[in-house]
Amino acid sequence: MTAPHLLAPDRLPAEWRDFFALTKPRVMTLVIFTGLCGLLAAPGHIHPVLGFVAILCIAVGAGGAAALNQWWEADIDAGMKRTQKRPLPSGKMERTSARDFGVALSAASVIVMGLAINALCAVILAVSIVYYALVYTVWLKPRTPLNIVIGGGAGAFPPMIGWLAVTGHITLMPVVLFLIIFMWTPPHFWALALFVQTDYAKVGIPMLPVVAGERATRRQILGYSVLLLPLTLVPWWIGGTGVIYGVAATVLSIGFLALAMRVGLRARTGDDDRMKPEKQLFAYSILYLFALFAALVADRWALILGGHA
Repeated sequence: MTAPHLLAPDRLPAEWRDFFALTKPRVMTLVIFTGLCGLLAAPGHIHPVLGFVAILCIAVGAGGAAALNQWWEADIDAGMKRTQKRPLPSGKMERTSARDFGVALSAASVIVMGLAINALCAVILAVSIVYYALVYTVWLKPRTPLNIVIGGGAGAFPPMIGWLAVTGHITLMPVVLFLIIFMWTPPHFWALALFVQTDYAKVGIPMLPVVAGERATRRQILGYSVLLLPLTLVPWWIGGTGVIYGVAATVLSIGFLALAMRVGLRARTGDDDRMKPEKQLFAYSILYLFALFAALVADRWALILGGHA
Protein backbone atom coordinates (compact mmCIF):
# COMPACT_ATOMS: atom_id res chain seq x y z
CA MET A 1 0.00 0.00 0.00
CA THR A 2 1.43 3.35 -1.03
CA ALA A 3 -0.23 6.62 -0.10
CA PRO A 4 -0.81 9.11 -2.92
CA HIS A 5 1.05 11.74 -0.92
CA LEU A 6 4.23 9.69 -1.08
CA LEU A 7 4.24 9.84 -4.87
CA ALA A 8 3.25 13.48 -5.30
CA PRO A 9 5.68 15.21 -7.72
CA ASP A 10 4.83 18.75 -6.55
CA ARG A 11 5.94 18.23 -2.94
CA LEU A 12 7.16 21.38 -1.26
CA PRO A 13 10.66 21.45 0.25
CA ALA A 14 10.69 20.10 3.77
CA GLU A 15 11.06 22.56 6.65
CA TRP A 16 13.11 22.12 9.78
CA ARG A 17 9.89 21.34 11.64
CA ASP A 18 9.38 18.30 9.42
CA PHE A 19 12.85 16.97 10.18
CA PHE A 20 12.29 17.65 13.87
CA ALA A 21 9.00 15.72 13.72
CA LEU A 22 10.90 12.74 12.32
CA THR A 23 12.73 12.43 15.64
CA LYS A 24 9.43 11.77 17.49
CA PRO A 25 10.02 14.58 20.00
CA ARG A 26 7.36 13.43 22.47
CA VAL A 27 8.94 10.00 22.70
CA MET A 28 12.39 11.57 22.82
CA THR A 29 11.40 13.56 25.90
CA LEU A 30 11.09 10.36 27.90
CA VAL A 31 14.31 9.00 26.39
CA ILE A 32 16.23 12.13 27.33
CA PHE A 33 14.75 12.24 30.81
CA THR A 34 15.54 8.62 31.71
CA GLY A 35 19.03 8.99 30.26
CA LEU A 36 19.59 12.14 32.30
CA CYS A 37 18.30 10.45 35.44
CA GLY A 38 20.67 7.55 34.90
CA LEU A 39 23.54 10.02 34.63
CA LEU A 40 22.52 12.07 37.68
CA ALA A 41 21.84 9.03 39.87
CA ALA A 42 25.10 7.25 39.09
CA PRO A 43 27.83 7.21 41.73
CA GLY A 44 30.77 9.37 40.77
CA HIS A 45 31.18 12.60 38.88
CA ILE A 46 31.25 13.76 35.28
CA HIS A 47 32.14 17.20 33.96
CA PRO A 48 28.92 19.11 33.18
CA VAL A 49 29.98 19.67 29.57
CA LEU A 50 30.66 15.97 29.06
CA GLY A 51 27.40 15.14 30.79
CA PHE A 52 25.56 17.42 28.38
CA VAL A 53 27.32 15.81 25.43
CA ALA A 54 26.35 12.33 26.65
CA ILE A 55 22.66 13.26 26.93
CA LEU A 56 22.79 15.06 23.59
CA CYS A 57 24.18 11.94 21.95
CA ILE A 58 21.42 9.83 23.49
CA ALA A 59 18.83 12.29 22.16
CA VAL A 60 20.36 12.50 18.68
CA GLY A 61 20.74 8.73 18.47
CA ALA A 62 17.12 8.22 19.49
CA GLY A 63 16.04 10.83 16.94
CA GLY A 64 18.04 9.09 14.23
CA ALA A 65 16.47 5.73 15.03
CA ALA A 66 13.00 7.33 14.98
CA ALA A 67 13.67 8.88 11.57
CA LEU A 68 14.76 5.51 10.19
CA ASN A 69 11.64 3.95 11.68
CA GLN A 70 9.43 6.46 9.88
CA TRP A 71 11.37 6.06 6.63
CA TRP A 72 10.80 2.31 6.66
CA GLU A 73 7.16 2.54 7.80
CA ALA A 74 6.04 5.44 5.59
CA ASP A 75 3.43 3.34 3.79
CA ILE A 76 2.16 1.83 7.05
CA ASP A 77 1.92 5.28 8.66
CA ALA A 78 -0.11 6.49 5.69
CA GLY A 79 -2.74 3.85 6.40
CA MET A 80 -3.14 4.64 10.10
CA LYS A 81 -5.24 7.52 11.38
CA ARG A 82 -2.87 8.08 14.31
CA THR A 83 0.17 8.58 12.04
CA GLN A 84 -1.21 9.97 8.77
CA LYS A 85 -0.05 13.51 9.55
CA ARG A 86 3.60 12.59 9.99
CA PRO A 87 5.97 14.26 7.48
CA LEU A 88 6.30 11.33 5.08
CA PRO A 89 2.68 10.14 4.74
CA SER A 90 1.49 13.74 4.54
CA GLY A 91 3.87 14.38 1.63
CA LYS A 92 6.04 16.99 3.28
CA MET A 93 9.38 15.40 2.36
CA GLU A 94 11.07 12.73 0.27
CA ARG A 95 11.57 9.31 1.81
CA THR A 96 15.25 9.40 0.95
CA SER A 97 15.62 12.63 2.92
CA ALA A 98 14.25 10.90 6.01
CA ARG A 99 16.57 7.94 5.47
CA ASP A 100 19.67 10.09 5.03
CA PHE A 101 18.71 12.24 8.01
CA GLY A 102 18.29 9.17 10.20
CA VAL A 103 21.61 7.65 9.12
CA ALA A 104 23.44 10.94 9.67
CA LEU A 105 22.02 11.47 13.16
CA SER A 106 22.67 7.87 14.17
CA ALA A 107 26.27 7.82 12.94
CA ALA A 108 27.09 11.24 14.41
CA SER A 109 25.69 10.34 17.83
CA VAL A 110 27.72 7.13 18.09
CA ILE A 111 30.95 8.73 16.86
CA VAL A 112 30.70 11.71 19.23
CA MET A 113 29.75 9.46 22.13
CA GLY A 114 32.81 7.31 21.52
CA LEU A 115 35.18 10.25 21.19
CA ALA A 116 33.82 12.40 24.03
CA ILE A 117 32.60 9.86 26.60
CA ASN A 118 33.76 6.26 26.23
CA ALA A 119 33.66 3.33 23.85
CA LEU A 120 31.27 1.30 25.99
CA CYS A 121 28.60 4.01 25.84
CA ALA A 122 29.12 4.32 22.09
CA VAL A 123 28.70 0.59 21.56
CA ILE A 124 25.52 0.42 23.65
CA LEU A 125 24.11 3.48 21.88
CA ALA A 126 24.83 1.84 18.51
CA VAL A 127 23.13 -1.35 19.70
CA SER A 128 20.06 0.59 20.82
CA ILE A 129 19.77 2.32 17.43
CA VAL A 130 20.13 -0.93 15.48
CA TYR A 131 17.74 -2.65 17.90
CA TYR A 132 14.98 -0.12 17.25
CA ALA A 133 15.55 0.71 13.59
CA LEU A 134 16.32 -2.81 12.38
CA VAL A 135 15.41 -5.54 14.89
CA TYR A 136 12.12 -3.99 16.03
CA THR A 137 11.00 -1.97 13.00
CA VAL A 138 12.05 -4.24 10.15
CA TRP A 139 11.95 -7.70 11.72
CA LEU A 140 9.75 -7.95 14.80
CA LYS A 141 6.94 -5.45 14.33
CA PRO A 142 5.44 -6.83 11.10
CA ARG A 143 5.96 -10.50 12.06
CA THR A 144 5.05 -11.28 15.64
CA PRO A 145 2.61 -10.15 18.35
CA LEU A 146 5.58 -10.33 20.73
CA ASN A 147 7.15 -7.40 18.85
CA ILE A 148 6.83 -4.95 21.71
CA VAL A 149 7.99 -7.49 24.31
CA ILE A 150 11.28 -8.20 22.58
CA GLY A 151 11.58 -4.81 20.91
CA GLY A 152 10.97 -2.98 24.18
CA GLY A 153 14.65 -3.29 24.94
CA ALA A 154 15.38 -0.51 22.44
CA GLY A 155 13.87 2.13 24.72
CA ALA A 156 15.41 0.70 27.88
CA PHE A 157 19.02 1.62 27.10
CA PRO A 158 19.10 5.41 27.88
CA PRO A 159 19.39 5.20 31.70
CA MET A 160 22.05 2.53 31.33
CA ILE A 161 24.02 4.72 28.93
CA GLY A 162 23.66 7.73 31.22
CA TRP A 163 24.90 5.66 34.17
CA LEU A 164 27.87 4.27 32.22
CA ALA A 165 28.82 7.75 31.03
CA VAL A 166 29.67 8.47 34.67
CA THR A 167 31.01 5.14 35.89
CA GLY A 168 32.46 3.63 32.71
CA HIS A 169 31.53 0.06 33.66
CA ILE A 170 28.45 -2.14 33.97
CA THR A 171 27.17 -3.06 37.42
CA LEU A 172 23.87 -4.45 38.67
CA MET A 173 22.14 -1.07 39.06
CA PRO A 174 22.18 0.04 35.40
CA VAL A 175 21.06 -3.44 34.39
CA VAL A 176 18.10 -3.19 36.79
CA LEU A 177 17.19 0.24 35.38
CA PHE A 178 17.23 -1.32 31.92
CA LEU A 179 14.98 -4.16 33.09
CA ILE A 180 12.49 -1.79 34.71
CA ILE A 181 11.83 0.00 31.41
CA PHE A 182 11.92 -3.32 29.55
CA MET A 183 9.15 -4.68 31.80
CA TRP A 184 7.21 -1.37 31.78
CA THR A 185 7.05 -1.19 27.99
CA PRO A 186 4.57 -4.01 27.22
CA PRO A 187 1.73 -2.84 29.52
CA HIS A 188 2.37 0.75 28.48
CA PHE A 189 2.23 0.01 24.76
CA TRP A 190 -0.51 -2.63 24.89
CA ALA A 191 -2.72 -0.13 26.74
CA LEU A 192 -2.29 2.14 23.71
CA ALA A 193 -2.81 -0.75 21.30
CA LEU A 194 -6.15 -1.61 22.88
CA PHE A 195 -7.72 1.67 21.78
CA VAL A 196 -5.96 1.98 18.40
CA GLN A 197 -6.14 -1.70 17.43
CA THR A 198 -8.32 -0.99 14.37
CA ASP A 199 -5.44 1.06 12.93
CA TYR A 200 -3.00 -1.82 13.35
CA ALA A 201 -5.49 -4.33 11.94
CA LYS A 202 -6.05 -2.14 8.88
CA VAL A 203 -2.36 -2.11 7.94
CA GLY A 204 -1.67 -5.72 8.91
CA ILE A 205 0.54 -5.16 11.96
CA PRO A 206 0.12 -8.15 14.32
CA MET A 207 -0.17 -6.28 17.59
CA LEU A 208 -1.38 -8.48 20.43
CA PRO A 209 -4.99 -7.16 20.54
CA VAL A 210 -5.32 -7.81 16.80
CA VAL A 211 -3.91 -11.35 16.90
CA ALA A 212 -4.89 -12.65 20.34
CA GLY A 213 -7.87 -10.46 21.12
CA GLU A 214 -8.67 -7.98 23.87
CA ARG A 215 -9.13 -10.47 26.68
CA ALA A 216 -5.69 -12.02 26.22
CA THR A 217 -4.11 -8.58 25.92
CA ARG A 218 -5.72 -7.41 29.13
CA ARG A 219 -4.43 -10.50 30.94
CA GLN A 220 -0.92 -9.87 29.61
CA ILE A 221 -1.05 -6.25 30.75
CA LEU A 222 -1.98 -7.38 34.25
CA GLY A 223 0.67 -10.09 34.28
CA TYR A 224 3.50 -7.77 33.30
CA SER A 225 2.30 -5.15 35.79
CA VAL A 226 2.43 -7.72 38.59
CA LEU A 227 6.04 -8.49 37.68
CA LEU A 228 6.92 -4.80 37.35
CA LEU A 229 6.11 -3.92 40.96
CA PRO A 230 8.79 -6.04 42.70
CA LEU A 231 11.28 -5.24 39.95
CA THR A 232 11.04 -1.50 40.64
CA LEU A 233 11.91 -2.21 44.29
CA VAL A 234 15.11 -4.12 43.48
CA PRO A 235 17.30 -0.93 43.50
CA TRP A 236 16.15 -0.35 47.09
CA TRP A 237 16.54 -3.99 48.17
CA ILE A 238 20.12 -4.23 46.88
CA GLY A 239 21.12 -0.99 48.60
CA GLY A 240 21.49 1.02 45.41
CA THR A 241 18.97 3.61 46.62
CA GLY A 242 17.54 4.88 49.86
CA VAL A 243 14.11 5.28 51.40
CA ILE A 244 13.00 8.15 49.12
CA TYR A 245 13.15 5.96 46.06
CA GLY A 246 11.83 2.92 47.92
CA VAL A 247 8.69 4.67 49.15
CA ALA A 248 8.08 6.41 45.82
CA ALA A 249 8.52 3.19 43.84
CA THR A 250 6.13 1.35 46.17
CA VAL A 251 3.38 3.96 45.96
CA LEU A 252 3.75 4.56 42.22
CA SER A 253 3.84 0.85 41.40
CA ILE A 254 0.79 0.08 43.52
CA GLY A 255 -1.04 2.77 41.57
CA PHE A 256 0.17 1.22 38.30
CA LEU A 257 -0.98 -2.23 39.40
CA ALA A 258 -4.37 -0.92 40.51
CA LEU A 259 -5.03 0.54 37.07
CA ALA A 260 -3.69 -2.60 35.39
CA MET A 261 -6.15 -4.66 37.45
CA ARG A 262 -9.00 -2.52 36.17
CA VAL A 263 -7.78 -3.12 32.62
CA GLY A 264 -7.19 -6.83 33.14
CA LEU A 265 -10.53 -7.52 34.79
CA ARG A 266 -12.67 -5.31 32.59
CA ALA A 267 -14.64 -6.56 29.63
CA ARG A 268 -14.68 -4.80 26.29
CA THR A 269 -16.35 -1.37 26.40
CA GLY A 270 -18.09 0.75 23.80
CA ASP A 271 -16.39 3.37 21.67
CA ASP A 272 -18.25 6.13 23.52
CA ASP A 273 -16.47 5.32 26.77
CA ARG A 274 -13.93 8.14 27.05
CA MET A 275 -12.66 6.99 30.42
CA LYS A 276 -11.58 3.50 29.43
CA PRO A 277 -9.16 2.01 31.97
CA GLU A 278 -6.62 1.33 29.21
CA LYS A 279 -6.54 5.04 28.36
CA GLN A 280 -6.07 5.88 32.01
CA LEU A 281 -3.30 3.30 32.32
CA PHE A 282 -1.54 4.59 29.21
CA ALA A 283 -1.57 8.18 30.51
CA TYR A 284 -0.52 7.10 34.00
CA SER A 285 2.27 4.88 32.68
CA ILE A 286 4.02 7.89 31.17
CA LEU A 287 3.76 9.94 34.36
CA TYR A 288 4.77 6.83 36.30
CA LEU A 289 8.10 6.45 34.52
CA PHE A 290 8.88 10.16 34.84
CA ALA A 291 8.10 10.10 38.56
CA LEU A 292 9.95 6.83 39.21
CA PHE A 293 13.18 8.06 37.67
CA ALA A 294 12.81 11.49 39.25
CA ALA A 295 12.62 9.72 42.62
CA LEU A 296 15.82 7.87 41.74
CA VAL A 297 17.63 11.19 41.26
CA ALA A 298 16.05 12.79 44.32
CA ASP A 299 17.20 9.85 46.41
CA ARG A 300 20.77 10.10 45.13
CA TRP A 301 21.02 13.84 45.68
CA ALA A 302 19.50 13.60 49.13
CA LEU A 303 22.36 11.27 50.03
CA ILE A 304 24.90 13.68 48.53
CA LEU A 305 23.49 16.70 50.36
CA GLY A 306 23.37 14.67 53.56
CA GLY A 307 27.05 13.86 53.23
CA HIS A 308 26.48 10.12 52.80
CA ALA A 309 27.71 9.79 49.21
